[in-house]
Formats: sequence, C-alpha cells, structure tokens
Amino acid sequence: MPGGNEQWFYWAGKDLSRLDDLLLSVFPAFFTGEILKARQTELEGVLLIEPTVHLDSRGRFFESYEKEKYRALGIQEEFIQDNQSLSNKNVLRGLHYRVDPEQAKLIRVVKGEVFDVVVDIRKSSATFGKWQGFILSDANYLQLYIPAGFAHGFCVLSDTAEFLYKVSEYYSAEKEKGIIWNDPDIGIDWPISDPVLSEKDKDNPRLRSL
Repeated sequence: MPGGNEQWFYWAGKDLSRLDDLLLSVFPAFFTGEILKARQTELEGVLLIEPTVHLDSRGRFFESYEKEKYRALGIQEEFIQDNQSLSNKNVLRGLHYRVDPEQAKLIRVVKGEVFDVVVDIRKSSATFGKWQGFILSDANYLQLYIPAGFAHGFCVLSDTAEFLYKVSEYYSAEKEKGIIWNDPDIGIDWPISDPVLSEKDKDNPRLRSL
C-alpha cells in the first residue's frame, strides 16, 4: 500500500488535458469524484496502480479497468487478450517476456497473494538488469502496469493464487521467451528458495544471453 515518500498521481475522470500537466509535474493533486491512483516505480514506465474500492455491508466494488482513465495515466496500449492462471503455494512462474512484437501487461491478483517481480531487459536503459518486487493480493487490490521491454515473474505466497493479466499481444508459443528465475546477474531476492517450476522455466537461459 502507498506510504512514506512514494509519489502518487490522481485521476478524477474529468479533465484529461489537465492531467497530462499534472503527471509531467510529478506533483500529486486531488480532485473530486472517482479517483484512480498510480505511482511511478524505480523502473521507468512501470506503474503501480491503486483503484478506488467501495466497501459496504454487501461486499465490495471497484473498476479494475476503464480505457480512458488508464490512457490518461500514459497507458496507451490496446489490451486484446485476458489471461487467468491458478497456482499453488511456492509455484514460481517466470521470468517471461515476448518478442516480435514485444508485449505490455496490466496485472492483478484476483485471489490470494503473490510476490511479483519485474526486470528491465532494455539494453539501452540505465536500469538494464535491475529488478523490483511487489506484493500483489486480493486484500490490497494493487495492479501493476508493465510496458514492453521488461521480463516478469511471480511466486505464490498464499495456499493458492488466481492471477489475471491483460496483454497487448496474442499468445504465441514461439515468441514467448524466458530468463532463469535465479540468475545471479540479476540477483532477485525471492521470498522462497525451492520453488515449484515448469520444465520450461527450469531451462530458461540467463540474462547475458540476450
């Protein structure tokens, strides 16, 4: 959840042109109305998003995606496919990325909790090979926007986890690529040491092979 010195942006669903100026100024501003909050992470372009959740005696409701609001945050991709996975505790999926063309993702956890990791694999980037981790769960409602140029993976912390992700390109087995989860050149501090992996992910190459 947001705290400390984290920088959050707010969208109220009204003046999009004004929002562009607010984002560029990197200054949080409050409007009235439905609020969508997003924070720039340590990896340029990757956004941590917190929707407004409405709770009452019946349960809860929130908008998990609304095209114009997300575009106002700089998310311009057209998401053309939704994928959902169910994974057991200690399962680790990743690190995955797509090529020709690359793929952007908007991800969230529907049920359970995961440790989610993004790795910058843009060779021209000042943060090439750097990673950042996030706790995503059905309790914190956080979403993560991952643009093209990043590898992604997660491990399951709860008994099970249902993971939902919107993608900007259709699935293609021959264009799906991977990096080994414990690559020492990246040095991810995973919260588990003996993950359950697919046979494919066990054989992923190291970052230096890019």
